[in-house]
Amino acid sequence: MESVNKFQSLVILLMVAIGILLGQIEFIQTYAEYLITPFLMVMLFLVFLQIPLKDILKSFKNLKFTLTAVIINFIWTPFLILVLGRLFLADHPELLIGYIMLMVTPCTDWYLIFTGISKGNVALGSSILPLNLVLQLVLLPVYVFLIGGSSVDMNTMQLLKGVVSTLIIPLLCAIIIRKIIINKIGQEDFEEKVATKACDYQGYFLNAAIVSMFASQGKILLENIQVLLILLIPVLLFFVINFCVGRLVGRVMKLNYEDSVALNLTTLARNSPIALAIAVATFPDRPLISLALIIGPLIELPVLFLIAKILLNIREKQLKIAVDE
Repeated sequence: MESVNKFQSLVILLMVAIGILLGQIEFIQTYAEYLITPFLMVMLFLVFLQIPLKDILKSFKNLKFTLTAVIINFIWTPFLILVLGRLFLADHPELLIGYIMLMVTPCTDWYLIFTGISKGNVALGSSILPLNLVLQLVLLPVYVFLIGGSSVDMNTMQLLKGVVSTLIIPLLCAIIIRKIIINKIGQEDFEEKVATKACDYQGYFLNAAIVSMFASQGKILLENIQVLLILLIPVLLFFVINFCVGRLVGRVMKLNYEDSVALNLTTLARNSPIALAIAVATFPDRPLISLALIIGPLIELPVLFLIAKILLNIREKQLKIAVDE
């Protein structure tokens, strides 16, 4: 996760620009689309390789935190996305699907970076990661159909095939290979030598997938540049509303600052790589859906940095009050 830093939004923009430029070469534009899914599958394999799914029961050690996070992520947030999607994207069905897929999938990586930046409880945030991953894999198809409604022009088998081909296969491979490596070199060496490398390389493959996507679909982006403005308001509203909800719930649940920050970030950061992989496999002929999922992080990452600064200001005020008392 060290590869996720304050320049990530700029890196994504750079990859978009490189992809569009390469897409002007006819040969590259023709064949770039065949590289998108393989790059995303390798990236997801590297993501899953770092996640100890066998530790999923650890999330229930702090039952109050886990239940609160699950309710916000998988009950409240889909309802909020239903309302915001219908209000702002009802006339843009493909963007609505992309918006749904982005916003109902909690992050499984860089939310921990922002939790650390904000001086939150990273260990507590990490404990719910495997549970978040499993629940979103199971529930994403349900949310797409329930929230998208008639705008989802596809069948169930098409979506399930996309989930299996892009997620389940890398997940199973990661579980098997993780176990083999740990048995050979031990847990400590795995974390130090393998997991850290996987964390760095996952960013490279995500960037390669973005370049490939825009090399093949760059013309569509240039013809639909207004997509960024269309998505801006509903995406920003999600972060503003859920930030306020997280702060309020944390106060009601009497969570300390560190735990409330972990709650805030796990219910705010979204999982665009996983959603993007499914979208590419499931909607190959509807590039605006994938485009929405790439634009999302361009808005999300600066917002998360701003939220981290707000949380740090809250922490400083709390510490000052404690000292004065």
